[in-house]
Amino acid sequence: MDKRELYLSLGSNQGDRSANLLQAVRKFDEGLKMPHSALSGLLAFPSWGFEGPEFLNCAVRYDLPDAGQDPVLHAYAILDLAKRIEAEMGREPEEPSPEGPRVYHDRPIDIDILLYGDLSMDEPRLTIPHKLMMYRCFVLVPLRQVASPRLRAQIPGIFA
Repeated sequence: MDKRELYLSLGSNQGDRSANLLQAVRKFDEGLKMPHSALSGLLAFPSWGFEGPEFLNCAVRYDLPDAGQDPVLHAYAILDLAKRIEAEMGREPEEPSPEGPRVYHDRPIDIDILLYGDLSMDEPRLTIPHKLMMYRCFVLVPLRQVASPRLRAQIPGIFA
């Protein structure tokens, strides 16, 4: 059976940051009904987009069976799972900024979908590949630790 690789980026800068990250990964494992395939180290990085405490970040890969489901619908189900886990772990919902750009803030957990198989989409709720991942060391460094040979071949420049 073919596999579809799912890559997530997780970060935390409130409370017990390492426990928050590991709890979020466990919850994702439970929600997907399978264990993760690879987990990076928990790495410290300065906050990005605002002044705040240092974040711990990690990346996780899931090798999901391709069961023939619509990848866009499945991506939205994964997004809903991520948002549910963030809410369960105490993340406050984001208020839209009337001025335009997103306002970043401290949070116990942040979960972003980076990549999902070969899916490319740009919708109001979800963009895959994540549109800022190539500009964020706190995403690329952990991603490098969990990248499969397939991903390394697809985007060789960031894994050299």
